[in-house]
Amino acid sequence: MIDQTVSQVSTVTLLRFEGLNAFWIFAQMQKAPKKFAKVPGLSFFKLMGSGGKNGFSKMLNVNIYALHCVWESEAYADEFMQNSKTFLEFRNRTSELYTIFLKTTRAHGLWFGTNPYETQAIKPTGPIAVITRARIKLKFLPKFWSKVPSLGKKVDEVKGSIYSIGIGEYPWFMQATFSIWESYEAMHNYAYGNPLHMEVIKKTRELGWYAEELFANFIPYRTEGSWGNLDYQLDKLL
Repeated sequence: MIDQTVSQVSTVTLLRFEGLNAFWIFAQMQKAPKKFAKVPGLSFFKLMGSGGKNGFSKMLNVNIYALHCVWESEAYADEFMQNSKTFLEFRNRTSELYTIFLKTTRAHGLWFGTNPYETQAIKPTGPIAVITRARIKLKFLPKFWSKVPSLGKKVDEVKGSIYSIGIGEYPWFMQATFSIWESYEAMHNYAYGNPLHMEVIKKTRELGWYAEELFANFIPYRTEGSWGNLDYQLDKLL
């Protein structure tokens, strides 16, 4: 059960743009943040692009983007998504749009010098979402990208994995992942039982690949829109 005494909610909105709208959203990477900065109740936001395939690639995917927001309350999120001209324009230009509402259960590390999340003491009993984000030191970019594409491919093959995508604020050196799992146990088994993933963790600790990193767990509790068969898979678990 969600503790309503903690009012903060986060959202991840997946957006697909086709044709000329793919050029429009690319320009919004620079223009939209000025608009988001004025949105009431929005305490943190990132508009991010994605990589090729499932996002874990040095090649850019010009069609798929992700908008991640942290809201002071769910009411502010609803007001933005229902009445904001900015979000309405995004909605009207997408061929597919899906928003997942989240409550934070764990968060450590920094994202541009801050940890934007308020955590709740909720024991996960259903699906769990994860955001990892890192700013990679330039000298370690070749080593990082020698591991990540194969690691991303393996995530899709893991039992209990519902969805995963590699996203980022800037290509190649500011990277994030968003993943959804059937259960906390499935996510934990992958994180600490997959040899390739453990090798990446080991290298990170040994070499200090990252100038900054953040890891956060969330409980998804509400969705809007559609995204392939993700909405069917996730909504039946909520």
